[in-house]
Amino acid sequence: MQWTLVIPLKPLVRAKSRLAPTAGDALRPGLALAFAQDTVAAARACAAVGDVVVVTDDARAGRELRALGARIVPDTPQAGLNAALAHGEASVRSVRPGAPVVALNADLPALRPVELARVLASAAAFPRAFLPDAAGIGTTLLSAAAGTELLPAFGTASRARHTASGAVELPLGGVDSVRQDVDTGEDLRAALALGVGPHTAKATAGLLLVD
Repeated sequence: MQWTLVIPLKPLVRAKSRLAPTAGDALRPGLALAFAQDTVAAARACAAVGDVVVVTDDARAGRELRALGARIVPDTPQAGLNAALAHGEASVRSVRPGAPVVALNADLPALRPVELARVLASAAAFPRAFLPDAAGIGTTLLSAAAGTELLPAFGTASRARHTASGAVELPLGGVDSVRQDVDTGEDLRAALALGVGPHTAKATAGLLLVD
């Protein structure tokens, strides 16, 4: 089975506000873009992924991610993360009604294609499934099989909301790179320890991460 990934990305100037204490507002947009570039590149390198769709209105991000092979869909609803994901899902299924779809965070700079493939292989057994983030509170990935609505409920405490919605929680072992999203300086240190992609490595070169 090959999946279509839908990745939402808010305008870079507003992205990753919780990284401001670590990187400052001048570097923060570039970091957000680097995270998305490494996420898209790793997803495109995963054998289980047939297509990557990024929902964004950011012109710079659109150019850079299109160059990595993503299809760019404008965030027409402009009503937040879950609305953007539902819009991306609708865009995919307007062309391929039977496509299995996965919502994936844009801030997974340590993402490894082999670990993503492992998660997607597990997800294929269920109509809807999700993977909790490294903190164990949120969600980094939500899948919907052909003929099943995605029903995204990302945001605060989304692990509990996705469980309540009937989505199956996927095994957590051996897929740290798919769980390690980056919102804070502590998250960034954890991602760097796992080993980030080239765009994030370049963007963080010389960045002093203070405890």
